[in-house]
Amino acid sequence: MENHLKSARAAVNLTQQQLAEKAGVTRQTISLIEKGSYNPTLKLCLNICHIVNKTLDELFWINEEEWKNEENHG
Repeated sequence: MENHLKSARAAVNLTQQQLAEKAGVTRQTISLIEKGSYNPTLKLCLNICHIVNKTLDELFWINEEEWKNEENHG
């Protein structure tokens, strides 16, 4: 699933490891979320949003066009 976590994380100068520690998950989990290979729980999404000062929409929302492209290529 597409998301904007990598750029949001970089904007607040956090490494994957630092974000993982703050969120209570592994660095591998953060990496998989950024790659779109792991669908986090809503609780984890909200936790990450608070850490990087973004809303759910800003980090995880994709528009209909992106969704259709992902369905056709995923």
